[in-house]
Amino acid sequence: MKKEISIVIGSVKNSEGDIFITRRHETFHQGGLWEFPGGKVEGGESLQQALARELKEEIGIDVISEKLLIQLQHDYSDRILRLHVFEITEYIGIPQSLLGQECGWVKISDLKNYAFPSANKVILNVLKLPNYYAILNDDSGDLLLKLNHLLSQNIKLIQVRFKNLSESQLHEFLSVALPLCQKNEAVLLINSTVKNAFKMLSNGVHLTSFDLLNLEKRPENLNWLSASCHNLEELKHAEKIGIDFVVIAPVLKTSTHPETNPLGWDSFTNLLSVCNLPVYALGGLKQSDLEKVQNLGAQGIAGISTFLEMNK
Repeated sequence: MKKEISIVIGSVKNSEGDIFITRRHETFHQGGLWEFPGGKVEGGESLQQALARELKEEIGIDVISEKLLIQLQHDYSDRILRLHVFEITEYIGIPQSLLGQECGWVKISDLKNYAFPSANKVILNVLKLPNYYAILNDDSGDLLLKLNHLLSQNIKLIQVRFKNLSESQLHEFLSVALPLCQKNEAVLLINSTVKNAFKMLSNGVHLTSFDLLNLEKRPENLNWLSASCHNLEELKHAEKIGIDFVVIAPVLKTSTHPETNPLGWDSFTNLLSVCNLPVYALGGLKQSDLEKVQNLGAQGIAGISTFLEMNK
């Protein structure tokens, strides 16, 4: 029977939203690389108890409250490694290295300039991604008006899923939409069903499950690559080719696709538990469901009408 090892990791922020990181001693395994504070769960400890102990020992803070960000599992020949990543939402004390390590506060946007262990790439994406992922269709209405409505709600991640615009109309829309998103520090992705999606003016591409399974490796020079997944096969392929985050759908029954059988919360939770990527839940969800999906370890909620109706 394989040995199971659980590790807790804490994302500690200051009032400016910067992240506290430390640098491993050169003599340690993967020495010289940067990391987030944390460590092994000892026998008899809960995850929360281990997190509080490790952060007290390593950086001298008392954890008051925390929120689960993501849980990752790596299955090796001799052991199973489980990573439990938390955001420290409230703490007492001033973080500092008590183990003699180099340390400091870093803006989330600057984390890419620091060398982390490869296993931490997913955690870095979790920290960069927002709670909400809005999908913009072209079925009706003024598209720029819809986009501005999303941006006015501080939505920072938006997918363009257009099926009716001509290529020239799409180019015209994107020439206005991308600068508008950049001005609002939002990421704009193009759905892979759009013709020449990988060549369009955007921050990246969102793959349908069909296009995901037909992609053997991640395209180069792409800032963001996400995908829609409905089962374990698709999730594992997404991990294999280096997808940044996924959408699992449909969680609940939707009015737009009433004929589609939803996964339900149990199946969604089961898929989430074996996925080593940030996950957005899509399908029949409301803004009020955010806390529920995040307590399960998901990144947040994706939706179409959800966000367009949020202020109504």
